[in-house]
Order: sequence, then C-alpha cells, then structure tokens
Amino acid sequence: MKHIDALWRIYRRADRPQPWQDGGNLPWSDPAFSERMLNEHLDETHGAASRQSKERAMIVDWLWSKLELHAASQILDVTCGPGLYAVELAKRGAQITGVDFSPAAIRHARQWAASENVNERCKFVEQDIRTVSFEGQRFDAAIFLYGQLAVFPVNEARHLLEQLAQTLKPGGILVVELLNQDKVDKEDSNWWFSDDTGLWGNSPFIHLGERFWVAEEAMSIERFHILRLDDGALEKIVLCDQTYAVEDMVNMMQETGFANVDVYPSWNGLPLYDATEWILYVAHIGQS
Repeated sequence: MKHIDALWRIYRRADRPQPWQDGGNLPWSDPAFSERMLNEHLDETHGAASRQSKERAMIVDWLWSKLELHAASQILDVTCGPGLYAVELAKRGAQITGVDFSPAAIRHARQWAASENVNERCKFVEQDIRTVSFEGQRFDAAIFLYGQLAVFPVNEARHLLEQLAQTLKPGGILVVELLNQDKVDKEDSNWWFSDDTGLWGNSPFIHLGERFWVAEEAMSIERFHILRLDDGALEKIVLCDQTYAVEDMVNMMQETGFANVDVYPSWNGLPLYDATEWILYVAHIGQS
C-alpha cells in the first residue's frame, strides 16, 4: 500500500516546482547521502561529481601560475568537498582552509591530508559556508569551483561574495567557476531509471527526474523523486541552479568589493572535457 501511496504522490505533484522552495539544493549534510556522494567524488570513471585527477592537476597548475601562489600563500577553498584541490595545493606548501558541510567529504579531506603529511598545513571546517565566520583570518586567495556559487539564490550569492571580499588581503584574488549561461540547456525534459546502487541509494529504487528552465529567473530547476522498492519510501529533492550573464556577474563582483574582474571563457583554453561549458571569473581586491 505504501508503494501505491508514493505513486499517487508523484502523480499529484505540482506541474512545476517553484524556485528555491523545498531547499533548492542536494542534501549534502545528510550522513548517508554524503557517503554516497563521496563515492561519486572519488570515482575516476567519470567527472560528474568531481573532475578526474588528470584534469584537476591541470587546474591546480593553472591556479598556481595565474594567481602567483607560493609556499606561504593562505588559501580558502569554498565548498572544498573531499579536499581534492586543497590537499594538492597544500602539497606545494600553501596553507589551506577548506569549508564544506558534507561530513563524509570533510572526513576524507582530513584523512587524505594526514596521509600526504600536509595535515599541519590544512584546516578543514565542517560547516555551511553561509554561516562560517572568518573573523581574524585573511587569505591571499579563495577558490569557489565547479559551479557551486550557482546553488545559492542571488541574494545569498551576493552576500557570500561580500563575505569573501572581506576575508581577502589587499591584492587578494577570488576565483569563481560558473556555467556559461549561453551554453546551458534551456529545454524542459524528464527521464527515469532504476538501480540498486549509486548516488540515490544502496537498495533497489526507481528514480524519476524532471528539469525545467525558468527563463524569467535565468535558472534551471531539477526535481527528483526516488522511490525505494523495498519499503515504498519516497524522497523528493529539488535542485536549483542559477545562471548569470557575464556582465551581471562582473557587476555583482565589483559591487561586492572587488576592484576588477578578469573573465576566462572555456577555462582559458585548458583541455578539460567540458571546458566550453564554463566561464572562470578571477576577481581582484584593490591594493589599498
């Protein structure tokens, strides 16, 4: 009976979800979900959760050179995940603070830093980046990679940029990676699949997905219904992804405390498999 009730709930769902309702993000801090997401981050067969190691190495090289980082650099890794960039930067001598609210990811970051003998140069904080206080801390650079700024409403994104500007030293640099709005799929779609392992569960389930483009907000919304076949439990997740025109993001950065912003489409030519889908913003704090 529970399975039938779940199917009726899916049948009676609203035609379209509303922006930023039902959380608007993945349940990163849920312990079970964070464990499954960690497995996806570490899976070298795909780049869906984190880029593969060869591509990450190219990115670390590019960041080290472009930002003129060095062994004394203090770097903030915003939504650091399992530390895949942070630990590599620490291995070059930088001092790293990484923030993420996925318990499994932070555990892995700490363990990996220890295994690479850089734990003294790494500090990993398990907390929502929107609530972290960096009072008394100043950084030479901050990185906000793989589109994570886009999972926050515009007002929250603006506040985060303001906070990051205040944490950077004079001459400091913030790197933000966002999807190229011109390349984003703007067609509505739906799909389904069944499985018994992966991101959505470790027992048999049916996954029903829907994607909507909200033109007036320049954002996409994905709605997932996951029906567990063993007990009929139904989970609904709504994921919002805000996009920005280049001019709008540059203006926002300048309005939140950055003196100038360099824009690098397609990762400045790095041979990443999906490079053309991304735009990199390198925002500078004034020297005064």
